[in-house]
Amino acid sequence: MTVTERFAEAPGDPYRYGVYLRPDPTTCAAVTAVTGQLRAQYGLVSAGAFPPHATLIGSQHITAPDREIVAAVTDALAGVPAFDVHNAGVRNLGVGFVYDVHHLADGVTPNEAFVNLAARIDKAVAPLVTPAPNPAEHRFDADTFRAHLSLVSHDLYVRPDLSGEVEEYVRGLPVPFPETFAGDTVTLYRTRSDDWSGRWWNTLTWEHRHTWRLPG
Repeated sequence: MTVTERFAEAPGDPYRYGVYLRPDPTTCAAVTAVTGQLRAQYGLVSAGAFPPHATLIGSQHITAPDREIVAAVTDALAGVPAFDVHNAGVRNLGVGFVYDVHHLADGVTPNEAFVNLAARIDKAVAPLVTPAPNPAEHRFDADTFRAHLSLVSHDLYVRPDLSGEVEEYVRGLPVPFPETFAGDTVTLYRTRSDDWSGRWWNTLTWEHRHTWRLPG
Protein backbone atom coordinates (compact mmCIF):
# COMPACT_ATOMS: atom_id res chain seq x y z
CA MET A 1 0.00 0.00 0.00
CA THR A 2 1.34 3.41 -0.93
CA VAL A 3 1.44 6.38 1.45
CA THR A 4 -1.31 8.06 -0.60
CA GLU A 5 -3.54 4.98 -0.42
CA ARG A 6 -3.05 4.52 3.31
CA PHE A 7 -3.72 8.15 4.19
CA ALA A 8 -6.78 8.15 1.94
CA GLU A 9 -8.45 5.87 4.50
CA ALA A 10 -9.03 8.74 6.91
CA PRO A 11 -10.21 12.25 5.94
CA GLY A 12 -7.83 14.90 7.21
CA ASP A 13 -4.68 12.80 7.13
CA PRO A 14 -1.80 13.41 7.28
CA TYR A 15 -2.60 16.10 9.86
CA ARG A 16 -2.85 15.90 13.63
CA TYR A 17 -3.55 18.57 16.28
CA GLY A 18 -1.92 19.25 19.62
CA VAL A 19 -2.77 21.65 22.43
CA TYR A 20 0.30 22.61 24.44
CA LEU A 21 1.37 24.72 27.39
CA ARG A 22 4.08 27.03 26.10
CA PRO A 23 6.80 27.82 28.65
CA ASP A 24 8.24 31.29 29.18
CA PRO A 25 10.70 32.52 26.52
CA THR A 26 13.79 31.79 28.62
CA THR A 27 12.75 28.18 29.17
CA CYS A 28 11.88 27.84 25.48
CA ALA A 29 15.37 29.08 24.64
CA ALA A 30 16.89 26.50 27.00
CA VAL A 31 14.93 23.66 25.38
CA THR A 32 15.95 24.85 21.93
CA ALA A 33 19.59 25.07 22.99
CA VAL A 34 19.61 21.48 24.25
CA THR A 35 17.73 19.99 21.29
CA GLY A 36 19.91 21.96 18.89
CA GLN A 37 23.05 20.61 20.54
CA LEU A 38 21.73 17.05 20.34
CA ARG A 39 20.98 17.46 16.66
CA ALA A 40 24.41 18.94 16.00
CA GLN A 41 26.27 16.27 17.98
CA TYR A 42 24.22 13.10 17.44
CA GLY A 43 21.66 13.83 14.73
CA LEU A 44 18.77 13.40 17.19
CA VAL A 45 15.76 15.32 15.91
CA SER A 46 12.49 14.04 17.42
CA ALA A 47 12.20 16.42 20.40
CA GLY A 48 13.50 19.36 18.40
CA ALA A 49 11.03 18.69 15.60
CA PHE A 50 8.36 20.37 17.76
CA PRO A 51 8.32 23.89 19.18
CA PRO A 52 9.22 23.85 22.91
CA HIS A 53 6.11 22.76 24.78
CA ALA A 54 4.48 20.66 27.47
CA THR A 55 1.78 18.51 25.91
CA LEU A 56 -1.76 18.88 27.21
CA ILE A 57 -3.19 16.77 24.39
CA GLY A 58 -1.14 15.61 21.44
CA SER A 59 -1.41 13.95 18.04
CA GLN A 60 -5.19 14.16 17.83
CA HIS A 61 -6.80 13.25 14.50
CA ILE A 62 -9.40 15.98 13.98
CA THR A 63 -11.20 16.77 10.74
CA ALA A 64 -13.30 19.61 12.16
CA PRO A 65 -12.30 23.13 11.07
CA ASP A 66 -9.91 25.09 13.26
CA ARG A 67 -12.68 27.41 14.46
CA GLU A 68 -14.46 24.49 16.16
CA ILE A 69 -11.29 23.40 17.94
CA VAL A 70 -10.59 26.97 19.05
CA ALA A 71 -14.17 27.37 20.30
CA ALA A 72 -14.03 24.11 22.28
CA VAL A 73 -10.72 24.98 23.94
CA THR A 74 -11.84 28.56 24.61
CA ASP A 75 -14.87 27.23 26.49
CA ALA A 76 -12.68 24.80 28.43
CA LEU A 77 -10.32 27.58 29.52
CA ALA A 78 -13.06 29.89 30.77
CA GLY A 79 -12.28 30.80 34.37
CA VAL A 80 -8.95 28.89 34.44
CA PRO A 81 -6.20 31.05 35.97
CA ALA A 82 -2.48 30.93 35.30
CA PHE A 83 -0.44 28.82 37.70
CA ASP A 84 3.19 28.41 38.74
CA VAL A 85 5.23 25.69 37.04
CA HIS A 86 8.35 24.29 38.71
CA ASN A 87 11.19 22.96 36.54
CA ALA A 88 13.06 20.22 38.42
CA GLY A 89 15.63 19.88 35.65
CA VAL A 90 16.72 16.92 33.55
CA ARG A 91 14.97 13.64 34.31
CA ASN A 92 14.56 10.32 32.52
CA LEU A 93 11.10 9.68 31.07
CA GLY A 94 10.48 6.56 29.02
CA VAL A 95 13.41 6.12 26.66
CA GLY A 96 14.18 9.83 26.60
CA PHE A 97 15.13 12.78 28.77
CA VAL A 98 13.04 15.81 29.67
CA TYR A 99 12.80 18.85 31.87
CA ASP A 100 10.48 17.61 34.62
CA VAL A 101 7.69 20.15 35.14
CA HIS A 102 5.13 17.76 36.61
CA HIS A 103 5.62 18.38 40.32
CA LEU A 104 5.53 21.23 42.78
CA ALA A 105 8.77 22.55 44.25
CA ASP A 106 8.87 19.70 46.78
CA GLY A 107 9.58 17.33 43.88
CA VAL A 108 6.90 14.89 45.08
CA THR A 109 3.46 16.47 44.83
CA PRO A 110 1.94 16.55 41.34
CA ASN A 111 1.00 20.01 40.12
CA GLU A 112 -2.77 19.53 40.18
CA ALA A 113 -3.36 22.72 38.20
CA PHE A 114 -1.34 21.21 35.34
CA VAL A 115 -3.12 17.85 35.54
CA ASN A 116 -6.54 19.48 35.69
CA LEU A 117 -5.75 21.69 32.71
CA ALA A 118 -4.85 18.67 30.57
CA ALA A 119 -8.04 16.91 31.67
CA ARG A 120 -10.15 19.94 30.73
CA ILE A 121 -8.60 20.20 27.27
CA ASP A 122 -8.97 16.48 26.60
CA LYS A 123 -12.63 16.50 27.60
CA ALA A 124 -13.32 19.54 25.43
CA VAL A 125 -11.61 18.22 22.30
CA ALA A 126 -12.63 14.54 22.58
CA PRO A 127 -15.97 14.98 20.72
CA LEU A 128 -14.06 16.37 17.73
CA VAL A 129 -11.58 13.48 17.47
CA THR A 130 -12.16 10.91 14.70
CA PRO A 131 -10.50 7.49 14.33
CA ALA A 132 -7.33 7.26 12.26
CA PRO A 133 -6.02 4.05 10.74
CA ASN A 134 -2.39 4.28 11.80
CA PRO A 135 -1.32 6.02 15.03
CA ALA A 136 -1.84 4.83 18.58
CA GLU A 137 -4.57 6.59 20.56
CA HIS A 138 -3.38 9.58 22.59
CA ARG A 139 -5.90 10.19 25.36
CA PHE A 140 -5.51 11.79 28.76
CA ASP A 141 -5.07 9.52 31.78
CA ALA A 142 -4.52 11.22 35.14
CA ASP A 143 -2.61 8.21 36.44
CA THR A 144 -0.04 8.25 33.66
CA PHE A 145 0.05 11.94 32.69
CA ARG A 146 3.48 13.49 33.29
CA ALA A 147 3.97 17.14 32.40
CA HIS A 148 7.36 17.53 30.73
CA LEU A 149 9.42 19.43 28.19
CA SER A 150 11.05 16.95 25.83
CA LEU A 151 14.80 17.22 25.23
CA VAL A 152 15.41 13.88 23.50
CA SER A 153 12.72 11.33 22.80
CA HIS A 154 11.77 8.85 20.08
CA ASP A 155 15.18 8.74 18.39
CA LEU A 156 16.43 6.63 21.28
CA TYR A 157 14.03 3.83 20.34
CA VAL A 158 16.18 3.55 17.22
CA ARG A 159 19.51 4.24 18.97
CA PRO A 160 19.18 2.87 22.51
CA ASP A 161 22.95 2.41 22.58
CA LEU A 162 23.28 6.20 22.83
CA SER A 163 21.13 6.59 25.95
CA GLY A 164 23.88 6.76 28.56
CA GLU A 165 26.13 8.96 26.45
CA VAL A 166 23.30 11.32 25.59
CA GLU A 167 22.26 11.66 29.23
CA GLU A 168 25.82 12.53 30.22
CA TYR A 169 26.00 15.04 27.37
CA VAL A 170 22.69 16.73 28.25
CA ARG A 171 23.59 17.02 31.92
CA GLY A 172 26.95 18.51 30.99
CA LEU A 173 25.56 21.28 28.81
CA PRO A 174 25.90 24.75 30.40
CA VAL A 175 22.30 25.71 29.64
CA PRO A 176 20.61 27.67 32.44
CA PHE A 177 16.83 27.70 32.88
CA PRO A 178 14.42 29.30 35.38
CA GLU A 179 13.35 27.10 38.28
CA THR A 180 9.80 28.41 37.93
CA PHE A 181 7.72 30.04 35.24
CA ALA A 182 4.12 31.11 34.81
CA GLY A 183 1.85 28.54 33.19
CA ASP A 184 -0.18 31.15 31.34
CA THR A 185 0.15 30.42 27.61
CA VAL A 186 -1.80 27.66 25.84
CA THR A 187 -1.25 27.04 22.14
CA LEU A 188 -2.85 25.06 19.32
CA TYR A 189 -0.63 23.53 16.63
CA ARG A 190 -1.39 21.48 13.55
CA THR A 191 1.27 18.91 12.75
CA ARG A 192 1.93 16.87 9.64
CA SER A 193 3.96 13.74 8.91
CA ASP A 194 4.24 11.38 5.97
CA ASP A 195 4.02 8.34 8.26
CA TRP A 196 2.47 8.56 11.72
CA SER A 197 2.90 4.81 12.23
CA GLY A 198 6.66 4.88 11.74
CA ARG A 199 9.51 7.37 12.21
CA TRP A 200 7.22 10.37 12.00
CA TRP A 201 9.85 12.74 13.34
CA ASN A 202 11.85 12.54 10.12
CA THR A 203 9.09 14.29 8.15
CA LEU A 204 7.29 16.26 10.85
CA THR A 205 6.27 19.84 10.15
CA TRP A 206 3.98 22.08 12.17
CA GLU A 207 1.91 25.25 12.04
CA HIS A 208 0.91 27.51 14.91
CA ARG A 209 -2.87 28.00 14.78
CA HIS A 210 -3.96 29.82 17.97
CA THR A 211 -2.79 31.11 21.36
CA TRP A 212 -4.74 31.61 24.58
CA ARG A 213 -3.46 33.53 27.60
CA LEU A 214 -4.65 32.53 31.06
CA PRO A 215 -5.38 35.45 33.40
CA GLY A 216 -3.28 36.23 36.42
